[in-house]
Amino acid sequence: MLGPKAQKASMFTPAKGFTFNTTSAAAGPSGLRVEHRIGSQAPPEVIWEILYDIEHWADWNPLYVQAKGQVRIGAELELTMVLGDGAPSVIKPVVLEWVPNDQIHWRLKMMGGLVATTRFLEIEQLEGAGCIFSNGEIFGGLLGPTVAKRMGRKVYRGFQAMNEALKARAEAAWHAQGGAPTSAS
Repeated sequence: MLGPKAQKASMFTPAKGFTFNTTSAAAGPSGLRVEHRIGSQAPPEVIWEILYDIEHWADWNPLYVQAKGQVRIGAELELTMVLGDGAPSVIKPVVLEWVPNDQIHWRLKMMGGLVATTRFLEIEQLEGAGCIFSNGEIFGGLLGPTVAKRMGRKVYRGFQAMNEALKARAEAAWHAQGGAPTSAS
């Protein structure tokens, strides 16, 4: 049984009109999420090759105009980020996890940990050679949601610009390798 009758009896009884949350919390980080998704007519392997090559992000990435580091669990990346026409800022996130042709996640703490973000770059395979690329960040910590609300539109536009540049580069690489578009467009 998976319904309410399957729950164990408790010695605590909520007052009329109230309930106790007896389900476990969802796994993963919590906070305010900013995300942009884009479809690509290139396979995940092509997207992955471009993402994994962090040292060459400056060649195509309008959000991270300089990048150093290696995709390894626990490795620190050094990224120079530009949001819109703002001044460049250097961030040093730590890689949390990565799965080839699937995802890269990193964590960044700012303001003494009052803002803690989890950044995700994820590739979802579609039928044929296409995929969807998700580019987002979860703003947690005491001030994370406040920062996300204040900066959210700029961050979203940065993710959108990065996604469009990644899509163009991946589809050009796929075409150069002899790959055909997955649909007429």
